[in-house]
Amino acid sequence: MSVAKVIEVISSSKKSFDDAVAQGVARASDSLQEVTGAWVKDHKVVVSKGKISEYRLVMKVTFLLKSAEKSKSRKK
Repeated sequence: MSVAKVIEVISSSKKSFDDAVAQGVARASDSLQEVTGAWVKDHKVVVSKGKISEYRLVMKVTFLLKSAEKSKSRKK
């Protein structure tokens, strides 16, 4: 049986929304094991002098939790 957890991640990029998603997933994967998916909850842009200067988004990242049995055996 698998159990997953969902966390909220905020990411930004000066290039694009796609780049912000890629950076957010990459950074979450650095800290979490077994990331299985992500979806964008919200997005916005920062405008400076009439031009987009930054792409920002909030996304939900899903990852699998380690089984309790594996965690217990590592503590011994």
